Amino acid sequence: MTKKIVAIGGGENGREIENNQFLPYETKSIDEEIVSLTNKKKPNYLFIVHSQDSLEIQDSYFQTMKKIYGDIFKCNCKDLKSNELDNSEMVKEKIDWADIIYEGGGDTDLMISLWKKTGFDKVLYNAWKDGKVISGISAGAVCWFNACNSDSETSTEEFGVVNCLNWFDLFITPHCNEEGRYESTKEQIKENGKVALMLSNKAALEIIDDKYRIIFSDYDIGEKPFAIKAYWDNGVYKEKSFTSTDEFLPIEELLSKDI
Repeated sequence: MTKKIVAIGGGENGREIENNQFLPYETKSIDEEIVSLTNKKKPNYLFIVHSQDSLEIQDSYFQTMKKIYGDIFKCNCKDLKSNELDNSEMVKEKIDWADIIYEGGGDTDLMISLWKKTGFDKVLYNAWKDGKVISGISAGAVCWFNACNSDSETSTEEFGVVNCLNWFDLFITPHCNEEGRYESTKEQIKENGKVALMLSNKAALEIIDDKYRIIFSDYDIGEKPFAIKAYWDNGVYKEKSFTSTDEFLPIEELLSKDI
């Protein structure tokens, strides 16, 4: 089966903030790509946001995403809440049903801990191997990789390091347009020796089997999206900026210490 991941560095999804006021919807073209990867006219979309403790927040986030994937992209939509992960029959039924599994943002450390405690990390790995489109934003983007730059509440620093699922040996930083993300990532990979990919809001990493590309949202208001590969080599810091492209490249090129 073809293995597919779309990891979005950040961006607004048009959610309501107050008094019928809505934030912009910045990631539409990336969401379109996620849907297209199913090769179905009306795919099944499963939303999870296990980085949030509150079931009320989880449901509110799902309602926002249902307006996107259900109303705009005509997907069949369901969610799987964190308190349902101990119900193995329900988990299997919803995962088997899904064509797309999308994890929303929040606290990466809490999410990874919950998944490992319940065994859901293995369920997700098998779903990826079975060809389901694995996707997400912010915490839902970084979790598939070795480790990440995170503002988790469990960190004693503004931006700490969280160990993730390690499907790929890559250090990921979301929201790298935010103040302090770039600087902290640079120091973190100096210490751990990892290759990092820093994704701004409206930027995403797409991986299909052993190929990858960087894609940018076509939402052209505000800051332009960007992505940076970075690592330390014999005490020298090196980095490369990406442009959005239709060309897929070997994933080994992204993972290696080679600009």
